Amino acid sequence: MPRTPSPEAIAPAVVAWFADAARPLPWRAADVSPWAVLVSEFMLQQTQVARVVPRWEAWIERWPTPAALAAEPPSEAVRAWDRLGYPRRALWLHRAAVEIVERHGGEVPADVDSLLALQGVGPYTARAIATFAFGLRVPVVDTNTRRVIARAVSGQAEPGPPSTARDLAAMAELLPRDDDAARRFNAGAMELGATVCTARAPECDSCPIAGSCAWRAAGYPAYAGPRKAVQARFEGSDRQVRGLVMRELRAAHRPVGRGELDPVWADAAQLDRALSTLVADGLAVRAAEGYRLPEG
Repeated sequence: MPRTPSPEAIAPAVVAWFADAARPLPWRAADVSPWAVLVSEFMLQQTQVARVVPRWEAWIERWPTPAALAAEPPSEAVRAWDRLGYPRRALWLHRAAVEIVERHGGEVPADVDSLLALQGVGPYTARAIATFAFGLRVPVVDTNTRRVIARAVSGQAEPGPPSTARDLAAMAELLPRDDDAARRFNAGAMELGATVCTARAPECDSCPIAGSCAWRAAGYPAYAGPRKAVQARFEGSDRQVRGLVMRELRAAHRPVGRGELDPVWADAAQLDRALSTLVADGLAVRAAEGYRLPEG
């Protein structure tokens, strides 16, 4: 039976390691605003850090406050999102900015419930903002954290399918009582999973909690539990077609006729399906002259 390490064995080691190992990401700077942290969390969803950094820097320079973004049409948010992927996040971020202005006087709220009420903010994002922007002691769990906990505590090579309640409870068991230590541990566990306890090539010899890891103690058994659904491949998918259409709409500052989009994709039926879903998602508007980004 793999041994279960105590919270006292894991958290201090991760916090101490993080003090020197943390990557100098711009949204981690001491002087960044809660709004800047919120923007980073929106952008980091399913997107690599290296792709987010330049887009985040440009975004914060252009829209340093929620009010600055809310004053512009959503089309500008979608256009500035460029190729980060999942462009509905741009619409949600714009709507969240409007809601922050309307409900909270232009200031990002600190409590989890108010954050959850904002467009596009789910359980992870709300807790990440509460912790990293305001220093509140709440558990934060992302994919990397889930993998660290699965290995170090449960002795499994991989976490099972996500469960918000179960994952938050597991992290809460490890969370230090001190607010600042809890914030650092939340960030450190993510960093550990992203840079050391990686999915395919974990660097166990340089891991700060190797001596407390149940998976290591058990001899690195292979994972045999349930797995989450695998996303369909991107090439040839409707997601790819949607991305190509969005590229055309972002580049144009006028409606784009349906015929002008024919060169984008050879399969007309799939192209029409992509256009229909973009309209349904609010990312495109169908007008008499063609398709355009949403203006309001």
